[in-house]
Amino acid sequence: MATVKEIIELAESKMHKTTDVLRVDLASVRAGRATPALLEKVMVDYYGTPTPVNQVASVTVPEPRMIIIQPWEKNLLKDIERAIMKSDLGLNPNSDGAVIRLNLPQLTEERRKEIVKTVHKKSEDARVIVRNLRRDANDAVKKAEKAKEITEDEAKKGTDDIQKMTDKIIKEIDNIMANKEKEVMEI
Repeated sequence: MATVKEIIELAESKMHKTTDVLRVDLASVRAGRATPALLEKVMVDYYGTPTPVNQVASVTVPEPRMIIIQPWEKNLLKDIERAIMKSDLGLNPNSDGAVIRLNLPQLTEERRKEIVKTVHKKSEDARVIVRNLRRDANDAVKKAEKAKEITEDEAKKGTDDIQKMTDKIIKEIDNIMANKEKEVMEI
């Protein structure tokens, strides 16, 4: 069976993956300024395969409130426009036949608060995942102790270490959330 150290390392690895996923998830949440990450979840039908926009076009941000998308193949222009319209971004693409321009309007206070609620929900989901990982790691330590693979002292130290690591990761999630909330609420 696994040692306490292996159990902790596995749990820590999974917890860090959770924070990485949260960062990526929150990067695609629209804040006040334009960023190519907004389009990461927008999928275009590329020869029958759903493909992210940034893999079929160059995405640039020439101004704080504008994104320019230049498809590598002209025939993808309409497909990219359609994919943006279907997405939950709420943006209207403007095409001149060569590039697509996305103008990001100023966010209203009400919309900012809705976005902050979304950020909080995603962060809470990440916290729940981390807590579940803590529970699984603690269960593995107790199981190893019950099977007499580790001593009672090792089990106690293991659960303490798991709790410290969980607290650290939860604090990291809170920092990620606070930074995104600040970014959204800035005018």
